[in-house]
Amino acid sequence: MSAEVPNKDFPWWLVVLGATGLWAVYEVWASPAYSEVMAGLVKGIWVTIGVTLVAYVLACLMGLGLAMAGLSRFRVLRQAARLWIEVIRGVPIMVLLLYVAFVVAPGMVWAWNQVAAFVGFDPIRPRDFPLLARAVMALTLAYSAFLAEIFRAGLQSVDKGQSEAAMSLGLNGWQRFRHVVFPQAFRVILPPLGNDFVAMVKDSSLVSILGVADITQIGKVMAAGNFRYFETYNMVAMIYLVMTISLSLLLRRFERGMKVVEK
Repeated sequence: MSAEVPNKDFPWWLVVLGATGLWAVYEVWASPAYSEVMAGLVKGIWVTIGVTLVAYVLACLMGLGLAMAGLSRFRVLRQAARLWIEVIRGVPIMVLLLYVAFVVAPGMVWAWNQVAAFVGFDPIRPRDFPLLARAVMALTLAYSAFLAEIFRAGLQSVDKGQSEAAMSLGLNGWQRFRHVVFPQAFRVILPPLGNDFVAMVKDSSLVSILGVADITQIGKVMAAGNFRYFETYNMVAMIYLVMTISLSLLLRRFERGMKVVEK
């Protein structure tokens, strides 16, 4: 006889994290060392949020395009989408960041200069391609492959009869996708999309290897200058925890709200 698992446990883990957060707030208020660290890290918070939002939106658009290409009736599109997804998913994000920053971006600058010389525009230098833009590009490419698989699974979860019924009503391909297929697929893909968004918040810390002034990079520079490694990395970890746990709770609440509306 298997033991019954309670449906709802009291979230003691959230109580522990809340108490830890209150301790961190108190330390920032009462300790000059923590106050100094937090004042420096605030600038990096906005960079982290900006990088995450821009890269995630672009990755969603690219991932949706890849998913639709992978489900296309044209073999070339299907094979090209699968090639991209398998290659990108097989390369570590840190390696992809370095490759985009120091191989792809200079190559794009060279290609632009070739076109500029032909049409009479001024050439640009590799340093004119900001590291922040390179970091956003790399995260976009990295997550596009993972999001493409999420979109593909969601689109395939919709019964073909739904699309056929919409076709019989005279809807064209775009109207069927917009009004019939995607709204049903969205209920399936929302949880994994939310999980990947939270994961990107954490993976955005990798842009610090390019010198982008996000939370992690500012923390490394501050710790190397004032030797307050304990206080600095405590606050860095706490900021990421607050961001990711808050997003996770909001996404869970949104999912529950959607289920109530469906009922």
